Amino acid sequence: MLIFFNLKIRFFIDIFAQNKIFVMKKLLAVIGPTASGKTDMAVKIAQMLDTEIISADSRQIFREMTIGTAVPDNDTLNKVKHHFIQTHSVTDYYNAYKYEQEVLTLLENDIFKRKDIVVMCGGSMLYVDAVLNGIDYAPDRDENLRNELWTRFEMEGIEPLKEDLKRLDPFYYSQCDLKNHTRIIKALEVCIQTGKPYSSFRTGNVKKRNFEFFRIPLNMERSLLHQRINLRVDKMMESGLLLEVKSLEKYKTLMPLNTVGYKELFEYLDGKTDLQTAVELIKRNTRRYARKQITWFSKEVNNSWFNPLTDEEKILTEVERISKL
Repeated sequence: MLIFFNLKIRFFIDIFAQNKIFVMKKLLAVIGPTASGKTDMAVKIAQMLDTEIISADSRQIFREMTIGTAVPDNDTLNKVKHHFIQTHSVTDYYNAYKYEQEVLTLLENDIFKRKDIVVMCGGSMLYVDAVLNGIDYAPDRDENLRNELWTRFEMEGIEPLKEDLKRLDPFYYSQCDLKNHTRIIKALEVCIQTGKPYSSFRTGNVKKRNFEFFRIPLNMERSLLHQRINLRVDKMMESGLLLEVKSLEKYKTLMPLNTVGYKELFEYLDGKTDLQTAVELIKRNTRRYARKQITWFSKEVNNSWFNPLTDEEKILTEVERISKL
């Protein structure tokens, strides 16, 4: 009996030593501002770990947008399997909550069954946060209602909408940026569509995950980052961004197209500005977005950034350390 017991204990010790049970899955998030080298570094990390990449880019997910969203080229995509790259249409209603649910389902039902560690790569703050910490439920959009609210805003201005919000959700009204008509319209849309205050959906609770997650934050000296952003925009224009925008003109009122690199060129096509000014606005607005990303991610990483141009060895050493935890 004692021999049988000792053999049984030995069996479980051997299984544990081989990491076949009790393995906590890991998600490694490569984050940072646009043009900071996230894609190249994520590919190197994924190759090192023999794993796959989940894109956390809220624009690269749309199949009609390629040049202006800096979708990785085919050579890069062929090096490592990528998920959530050009998988949805701009005509689909999509948000961070839907992204959270789809990523968690993919991890649980597919990738984590094959891999112990997965790389996530992207700079879309809400998308990253949705997967790591969770995001409040958001009801599907009612296009007719949204169009009606936007028409009211264009015809009547923001004041009547503010009054409606004050009546339907006084709590959110007291906290909302009342100069931001986009947020007011979004809140009203939820209030009217669900019959509940928008604030009732904003719990702010951090959701517990059944995997560990780690952040690899990338950044570099500001002037160099700005130089890389400007160069990227120039290359986009050389690669045919204007033609891509022209091909999407019929969708320009949709939310996915209300984004840097597209909205500026739509204004050019509408005769509101000249092409040179539109390109300079793309560069300026991209730099502003990069600053916003840095501010957002700094809260989570305590300004402890890796420079991918000089710290590659440090990054890969940190990745190796995390993989062995």
